[in-house]
Order: sequence, then C-alpha cells, then structure tokens
Amino acid sequence: MAVANTLTKNTTGTRTIAQVIMAQEGQIAKALPRVMTPERFTRIALTAVNQNPALQKCTQTSLLAALMNAAQLGLEPNTPLGQAYLIPYSNQCQFQIGYKGLIDLAYRSGEFKTISAEKVCENDTFEYELGLEPKLVHKPAMKDRGKAIYFYGVFTLTNGGYGFKVMSIDEIEEHRKKFSRAKNSPWDSDFDAMAKKTVLKQALKYAPIKTDFALAVQQDETVKNEISEDMQRVKAEDIIEAEVTEKEEPKKVETKKENVPEPQPVVEPTEEDPMA
Repeated sequence: MAVANTLTKNTTGTRTIAQVIMAQEGQIAKALPRVMTPERFTRIALTAVNQNPALQKCTQTSLLAALMNAAQLGLEPNTPLGQAYLIPYSNQCQFQIGYKGLIDLAYRSGEFKTISAEKVCENDTFEYELGLEPKLVHKPAMKDRGKAIYFYGVFTLTNGGYGFKVMSIDEIEEHRKKFSRAKNSPWDSDFDAMAKKTVLKQALKYAPIKTDFALAVQQDETVKNEISEDMQRVKAEDIIEAEVTEKEEPKKVETKKENVPEPQPVVEPTEEDPMA
C-alpha cells in the first residue's frame, strides 16, 4: 500500500521519533475517526514520547505502527483516560488496549447494551451459579467492604443475550505473575483496572460478537513492524506481555501463551463466535 511505502521510507533517516511523528501527521490524520482531530492525536503522541524516554529507544516503525493502531481504533494512547498504551519493550513498541478503551470499543460496536467489570470484596454479598440457568448476584457492602476476593466481567447484548466470567483474586494474581513481570507497571499503580480488563477479556472470548469488534480486540498486546492503511491486516510479531512503565524500561521476559479458561455461559447467542 502507498501509505506503507511512504511511512517506511520516512523512518529511515537520522530524524528523531518526534520529528517523524510530526512528518506523518497527514498520514495519521487519514486513519483517525471523526471523534479525534489529527492535531490532538499528534500532541498526545509527542507527549507520550517526551514523558517516557524508553519510547525513544524503540524502532520508529514499531512506534508508528502502535500509533496507527491507536489512531485507527480511535483510542488515545498514554493519557489519563486509560484507553490505550504505548509500551516500550527492548527496542520494540507494543500497543495495548486499556480497560476503558475496551469498554469504549464494545459500545461503539452497537452490539452491547451493557458491559462492565467489578471487584468483589469479602464483606460484599456475592453468589453466582453456572449451568443451564446461570445467575450472578452482587450487593456491595455499604462500608468496610474488606479485601478483594473476586473480579467479574459481565455483558448484556442488544439481542437479549448475556454472559459473564468470574475470576478469584488468586487467579488474577496468577495471571499477573505469569504474564507481567515488569516493574512500575499499571498492575502496581492501578491493579483494579488491570484486573477488570483481564476478566472482561475472558468473558468476551465467548460472546457472539461480530468480526469487526473481534478484530479490534485482537490488536491488544501486539507489536507490528509494518505500516498499513488497515493495521488489522498487518501480521503481529510475537506477542510480548509487557506493561506500561514511565520511568523504567521493563526487563526482558519470556513470551508465554495464556491458557484458555473453561467456557462461561452465554445465553441466547445469535452468531458464531468470531473470537474462538
């Protein structure tokens, strides 16, 4: 594609990443949805690079690819909104969707009536059942809720279907230890948001959703070294499970594949699951 050739050519000089981002503002603008102006997105990208020096050590192609992924999905990277993140890993930049970004994409798809994830504490009233008549009841304690013991993700579809996934705090911690070994990560600064994203992604694996939303979710935690007018068509490199670091570049970790959990119930599915 023309955009791929242009961007690749423009990243092979001695210019800084900031200069490259400015030079590509026009191409990035073509990828942006109407909800975001190219000027705002460029400022966000430059701020992210300036605030995290480790991003300046990433290859320009992988950084631009992560930016294009964010642009095409209409998500702001590395802002307080928590929609998406640019994560330096060695000399590569990983694109990661945040919890709030995942919620935003779900609602934009038009398939979800409600979608959320919640924390359950030891003094809350909580019970759930699986089987032919699944049920989930959560009544948070009014005060002194105690320590977190579960997280769950739940959704209802516009066609009346619904589904949920529950993970214990031990399962969440096991996931964290297995897939995130970086220091100063969001698991340290915002554990709840990372836990909610983890359990919600598990729930969505069994939702009867359309291909467009499924492809958007698949962009999470990817590294790409090619620029395209459609980043979803670009093959991802080996997925790196890293986390956001602002002051310290994460240490290299071994890539591992996440175990697929046992299916949770989805009521009245209307389509074949494109994420299976």
